[in-house]
Amino acid sequence: MFRFMRHPTTFENKVYEALDKIPEGRVTTYRELGRHIDCGAPRAVGQALRRNPFAPKVPCHRVVRTDRSLGGYIGQTRGEALATKRKLLEKEGVPFVPGTERVAPESLFYFDD
Repeated sequence: MFRFMRHPTTFENKVYEALDKIPEGRVTTYRELGRHIDCGAPRAVGQALRRNPFAPKVPCHRVVRTDRSLGGYIGQTRGEALATKRKLLEKEGVPFVPGTERVAPESLFYFDD
């Protein structure tokens, strides 16, 4: 299926630029990323990440829910997409709480504003 590639909006570019600050092996939350870019709507951040045309080079996989669960990846919230997100994070060295789908708290990254 052919998908029309549109140019990212100013807001989306702001989200994508902030992603470059998250080091490999760490994750941040939709809420923390929103706070960093002065957006009080974590869902808007999630929608921008969902439309990320530069993934995985622009690492949207490094953003998780506030409860440290994976959230979504490439517009999916379960199945193969989340398995891919977990594999990407594990490859980068992000630890998970044993027996869960939650990243370990020590892997959380907070922006220095």
